[in-house]
Amino acid sequence: MPDADAPPLSNVNHVTNICTDMDRTREFYEDVLGFHTVKMTENYDDPGTKHYYFSPTPEGEPGTVVTYFEYPDSRGTPGPGASHHFAFGVPDEETLRDWRDHLREQGVRVSQVRDRTYFRSIYFSDPDGLTVEICTEGPGFGVDEDVPGTEFVAAPDQR
Repeated sequence: MPDADAPPLSNVNHVTNICTDMDRTREFYEDVLGFHTVKMTENYDDPGTKHYYFSPTPEGEPGTVVTYFEYPDSRGTPGPGASHHFAFGVPDEETLRDWRDHLREQGVRVSQVRDRTYFRSIYFSDPDGLTVEICTEGPGFGVDEDVPGTEFVAAPDQR
């Protein structure tokens, strides 16, 4: 339960990742995903390091933005403190399948549609290997319990 005294958070404003080549990352977001580059700046905490902002909308509203810091010599292994993946949403499975087909046409290796109980998903990687997911809005988190988040629900093959 959240602390009753904590002020409310409204949404996820943005997600920031690390890339090794900003030009390649920008090309991926613009040409493959159809995003807009909404800001090109530098990391305020590490001046000289590129920091680009990408969004599916030209204005880059909060909650739609993915940003990248460019560290050309970085290569890491996912682990504690690192992101495993992040997900973009689509309204339905038809749109999800359209995205899968589009990504394949762009030469991107993409998974089959996977049933994740609460949504359907596809997975692919950005140019540096970070896993990106696209998932449907439904059916939602209430499909297997009356009040979402009130009980532990085992994975489908464990039930």
